[in-house]
Parts: sequence; structure tokens; C-alpha cells
Amino acid sequence: MSPTRYLFACALALSFGCSEKVPEPAPEPAPARITEPPVPEPADLIKEDLVVGTGAEAKDGDKVKVHYTGRLLKTNFVFDSSVGKKPFEFTIGAGGVIKGWDQGVPGMKVGGKRKLTIPSKLAYGDTGQPPKIPGKATLVFDIELLSIGDDAGAGDAGAKDKKENAKDKKPATPKPPAK
Repeated sequence: MSPTRYLFACALALSFGCSEKVPEPAPEPAPARITEPPVPEPADLIKEDLVVGTGAEAKDGDKVKVHYTGRLLKTNFVFDSSVGKKPFEFTIGAGGVIKGWDQGVPGMKVGGKRKLTIPSKLAYGDTGQPPKIPGKATLVFDIELLSIGDDAGAGDAGAKDKKENAKDKKPATPKPPAK
């Protein structure tokens, strides 16, 4: 066979041998998205004493003075706080605050600090308190019990605090859900 034919035959064989389509490699799977696990919603009120006070113990019917910071469980967004302002006063069990407070503050001692994780059914329910508190929101409150009874600021001092809170044009603390 002449060298030209030999080269031609090799080139022809090589071209047919290389014409087979090579499969493309499979695309790499997208990296897994790293997400935080969902925050579990408690079914009931959770009370955690951060500091146990040494003073008198609060009970149903007591007028108390507290400092608090309220935030959303899912986002940690602080929607209200009395810290750095006038302390908030209320009577335990009178219905002037959300049920989670009426159930979560009794048993605290003056000087104590307690964390309350309050499910929506004991807070603002399905409707929330827009725009800061969405419906079905679980709330977390850090509460410090400052005083009980007459020390809680009855009389003119209490009226003055209520007027100052009204000037802020925002609720001083969570109110019971509308029925």
C-alpha cells in the first residue's frame, strides 16, 4: 500500500473512531442550602427564672411594677420595652394585660427576672397587633419585678405614668386580644 493511501486510510479510520459522541459529565448537584431549623412554637407558657428575687412574692390580685422587653420568638425583633423609661404597672389577674403575663408573673419575687415564652393563644392570637406583632406570633418577654403593692406607685404617681405612656402613642405593654 502506498504511503499516501496508508495515511488516507489511517485518517479516515481515525475520523470515524472519533466521531462517537462522548457523553457530557453530569452537572454537579447544587450545594445544599444551609437553613436554620424552624423555631418550635410552644403549646403552653414557658417560665424561666433568670434571677430569683429575694423580696415579696407576687400573687393574683397584686398591683406590680415591672420593667420588660418584648420580642418575637421567630425573628428576635424587639417590639416594645420599658427599659430606660417609666416602669409599667398592672394588677395581676385583672385582664389589663395579655393572659401570658397574668399567668407568668405570679410566683416572681421582687428583684427577680423571668423570661416568659408566650404562645399566641395567650398573647394576641390569630390577629396579632399589626404592624409590629403578626398574627399567631409567639412572644418572648424578659420581665424584672421591681415592686408589689403600694410600692408599685398607686395614686398620683401611677396616674402620671399612665399620662406619660399615653403621650408615647404606643401601647406600654401588650393588651388582651380583641374578642
